[in-house]
Amino acid sequence: MLSKKGILVTIVSILFVLSCGGGGSDDSGGGGGGGTNDEFIQSIIDDYVDNVVIPTYDHLRERSATLREACEALEADPTEESLEAAREAWFAARIPWEQSESWLFGPVDFKGHDPALDSWPVNRTDLDAVLSSDAELTEEFVGNLDPTLKGFHTAEYLLFAFDVDELGAREFEYLISVVRDIESTSEELYTDWAGGDEPFGEIMKGAGNNSVFPSQVSALEQIIEGMSIILDEVANGKIAEPFDNQDVEAVESQFSFNSRQDFANDVRGALHAYTGDHPGLGLIGTGLDELVAESDPELAQRMEDEINDAIDAILAIPQPFRDAILDPDAADEIVAAQEACRQAFDTLNNEVLPVIQQ
Repeated sequence: MLSKKGILVTIVSILFVLSCGGGGSDDSGGGGGGGTNDEFIQSIIDDYVDNVVIPTYDHLRERSATLREACEALEADPTEESLEAAREAWFAARIPWEQSESWLFGPVDFKGHDPALDSWPVNRTDLDAVLSSDAELTEEFVGNLDPTLKGFHTAEYLLFAFDVDELGAREFEYLISVVRDIESTSEELYTDWAGGDEPFGEIMKGAGNNSVFPSQVSALEQIIEGMSIILDEVANGKIAEPFDNQDVEAVESQFSFNSRQDFANDVRGALHAYTGDHPGLGLIGTGLDELVAESDPELAQRMEDEINDAIDAILAIPQPFRDAILDPDAADEIVAAQEACRQAFDTLNNEVLPVIQQ
């Protein structure tokens, strides 16, 4: 869903553009020889880039390649078993993508990778028209289509909304091009941060010495902004829009029944951003939590607990989410999940952010 997230990402993008042109900022907070504290903050930024962002994108590109391989195997041998394997590969690739939504700034934003990978609902009317056309469904052709006709949710629709004997040559042709486009975009995301002439990860790690991040504090604020966007989006977009409107078509991952896991991984990404750790990949680093703990240990722990509470509350919503939004008996759990995300958002912005800005 593009609406609310799009607005919030646009706000971040505006701040990003302003910072690019704001070389005259006198923003304080590091990069200017502040000694031990500067080194401590630098370790937080370094571990955020090296332990959280880049490994998550690396995981995404690996799992996107596995998804493409599974879909090619399905096309070659269209059986229930190969369809199930492709579905499992889709579930696996969703995990790093959703966790990466806690930093929808930088190349994923200004290169349009987010809508290209994760727009919904699928425009099934236009998709049917493309399938019935004479167009050659190459990766380049699919890559140039509207975001609602490609990406994870178009692949989801083709993999989960049909039985294997309902998938014909055109559906397979389209599916293979969609997952190849996902793989290419995921590879580009990784390279944007970790490779090339000017990797964005190095720009962020150079905070205080460039116009994108004029100070170390500006990099920490960006981390918090990324966390805030996804906490708000889960509570007030991904959950609220289909629940308030009783609209199944507005549910993310409605064909795979993966909505709850998507939301939980969104918030897990915020937890990784806060702690500088990626436990699933065995990576432990220095995080914002340790900076906050220096002045307020109780707040540092409470923030982490509230993020974990939000994950638990999301997973307490009865499955599948697309049915739960229509079930009055599930309303309390849905509202509790929204409130848990909002609580974490409020603590992050009203209590943690001021500590970071001191």
